[in-house]
Amino acid sequence: MDKLEDLKRIIGRYKSAVVAFSGGVDSTFLAWACASVLGDKVLLVTAQSSTYPASELDGAKQSAQALGCKHRIIVSEEIDIPGFSDNPPNRCYYCKSELFSKIRDIARAEGYDVVFDGSNIDDTRDYRPGRQALAELGISSPMIEAKLTKDEIRAYSKQAGLPTATKPSFACLASRFPYGERITKAKLGRVGKAEESLRTMGFTQFRVRSHGDLARLEFIEQEIDKAWAGRRVIEDALKQAGFTFVAIDTRGYRTGAMNEALDIGEK
Repeated sequence: MDKLEDLKRIIGRYKSAVVAFSGGVDSTFLAWACASVLGDKVLLVTAQSSTYPASELDGAKQSAQALGCKHRIIVSEEIDIPGFSDNPPNRCYYCKSELFSKIRDIARAEGYDVVFDGSNIDDTRDYRPGRQALAELGISSPMIEAKLTKDEIRAYSKQAGLPTATKPSFACLASRFPYGERITKAKLGRVGKAEESLRTMGFTQFRVRSHGDLARLEFIEQEIDKAWAGRRVIEDALKQAGFTFVAIDTRGYRTGAMNEALDIGEK
């Protein structure tokens, strides 16, 4: 069976759904698929917090409007969750538990059948402690069930005419810090400002990893030469953002880079 049809079959088990909606590649495609199957019986919920840049929130609003879906913005401030700021390896568990508890409560109070998360099958191959929270709360991940990969989601998104088909991948700003380094709103703001500066320079897929006063920059292979050529401008911009030292990582951009320091065996 075609994976898109399989996804729609899985969604069709329910009469209504709440979708955890970041406005990224995965959740936008899932929202589109849900709207295709369930019509107006879909509610998109986006969490506003200091780990989620304003530019991403604006994008989520625009995407929800383009999809014609009901959209609600809630506050889910991870920094206020006990244990989160200490940045342990299972930090995402605290975040997902708090966020999806709130979304589940909305679904229950308003009579929605299910809460959907936008994880894809690729997410099961990395260390993702947040998935434990989803399992505990009974959250469904239909794109994992349909075995959809990120590349397939992008391809289907392109077929559907979704503007997110080519959107760079994004993860919450808390993922920019090595485990054990305390996370504060000021540090999150510094990283967010630094990444926005790189975005205005035309860089597409990158990360600013924060190691104390050092910013370690990861760029995709196609843009490393550009970054090296513009290193002085980049250094000035990141110092204005609040960093003291700036380094370009020769290994380039990769997801889950901070997990490389963990002894978690095979992914």
